Order: sequence, then structure tokens, then C-alpha cells
Amino acid sequence: QRRSEERLDRLEQIVAELAEAQRRSEERLDRLEQTVAELAEAQRRSEERLDRLEQIVAELAEAQRRTEARLEALAEAQRRTEARLEALAEAQRRTEARLEELAEAQRRTEEVIQSLTETQQQIQEDLKTLQTTVGGIKGRLLEITYRERAGTYFGPLLRRVRIFAPHEIEDEVEPHLTPEEFRELLQLDWVVRGRPRRMEKAPWVWLALEVSSMVDIHDVERAMERAALLRKAGLLAIPAVAGEQITKGGEAMAQEEGVVVVIDGWTRFWEKAWKQAQQAAKKREPQNES
Repeated sequence: QRRSEERLDRLEQIVAELAEAQRRSEERLDRLEQTVAELAEAQRRSEERLDRLEQIVAELAEAQRRTEARLEALAEAQRRTEARLEALAEAQRRTEARLEELAEAQRRTEEVIQSLTETQQQIQEDLKTLQTTVGGIKGRLLEITYRERAGTYFGPLLRRVRIFAPHEIEDEVEPHLTPEEFRELLQLDWVVRGRPRRMEKAPWVWLALEVSSMVDIHDVERAMERAALLRKAGLLAIPAVAGEQITKGGEAMAQEEGVVVVIDGWTRFWEKAWKQAQQAAKKREPQNES
């Protein structure tokens, strides 16, 4: 009986231990189930995250594809831009080369123009010199012509016409003039003497004649100044100019001042010049008497 009780006690102990082991096993199973559930939840969340990651990766891949496409488009645009820039650079080089050619051509043209200008200036100077020379020759020829044909030109105005060089009448005029005035008078081209036609007992008249192919104001002024010197020397003097042509200014002054003008054989302003000479002579008479 005692052994039976001992066996029962051992059995009870064993059953108790088994029960405890069962309890622990169940607790472990519960924990395991919880762990498995947690793992399953974690797996689900991981799968969800993976799904999201896959979507994100897909979106990133699409974005990358679009980015690469845009980069390729930009690269192509850059290549086209570079090609255009190269074309523009080449065009610019050609333009600069053309401009340089034009600049060189312009420089050559300017050199030619400068040379032509200098040549033209030289020609103009030569022409002026030639004109001066020709004018001098023509003037001298006219002086000779008026000396040789004094009767033809002044015969319609004067009788017994004679023409003198200024030094030929120096005995009559030099005593009445200063040396400077006499030197000035010697510059006169000719002195023409005669008696006015259609006048009884007409006095001798002396024309202070300046001859020029183109008579101008200066010729008129010189004739007036040198006629004044003849009057100072006591002669009844009238200023006169002669030539082929006369300027408007010279003609206007001659008409205003009473200067005889003989152009190509035609005489102008004689009446006014003769009247003024008579008036001047009358003014001098009281002075001479006194």
C-alpha cells in the first residue's frame, strides 16, 4: 500500500509536471502564435512597403526616363544651337573678311581719291597759273592793241588822238607829284590825249587808261586814283578802263564814279565822265588863280 501511494504520489507529481509543461507549452504556443501573427503583420506591412517602394521606383524610373528624354532633347537642342552658333561664327568670319576686303578697297579708293584730289588741285593751280599767264599775255596784247589802234578806239570821242606811256609825259607831271605819287603814276598802262569832238576851242583831255582782258572793280579804282594824280599835276584827266569784258561790279562802279569804259571797241559813260571832269576843272580854277 505504501508503494502504491508512493507511485500515486509520483504519478501525481508527474501529472503535475506534465500539466505545468503543458501550460508552459500552451503559453509558448500562445507567444508563438502572437509572434507569428506579429511576423505576418510585419510581413504584410513589409509587402505593402515593398509595393509602395516598387511604385515609387516605377515612378522614379518613369521620371528618370522622362528626364533622360528631356536631357536628350536638350542635348539635341544644344547640338543644333552649337551648329547654328558655328554657322553664325563662320558667317561672322566671312563677314569680317568681307568687311576687311571692303575696308582695304575703301582705303585704296581713298588713296586714289586723294591722289585724284591732289592731281585736281595741281591741275587747278596749273590752270590758275595758266589763266594768270594767259590773262597777263592777253592784257599785254590788249595794251599793245590799244596803243596801235588808239585812234580807232578813241577817235569817235577825241580829235588828234595820241597815246603815251606814263614816262613819256614825266616832264609835265613829275614836278607836281611826290616821288611815291610819281612811282604810282608810272604803273598806269597808257595816257591818251585828245580834244573832245564837236566842241570849239576844246581843251586837251588826258585819259588815265587801265587795260585788262577782264575789267573789274580794282581796275576802275586804279584808273580813278591815277587820273587824280594827273589832275594834281594840272592836267584835265578822266579815268578810263578798257578790255574784252567787264564785271558787273566794275561796270556799276564806273557808271557811278564817271569812268569811261571801252569794251570790245564800244564806249560807255563818256558824257558823264566828261561832265565830271569839266566840273572838277572849274573847281580848281579859283585855286589856280589864287
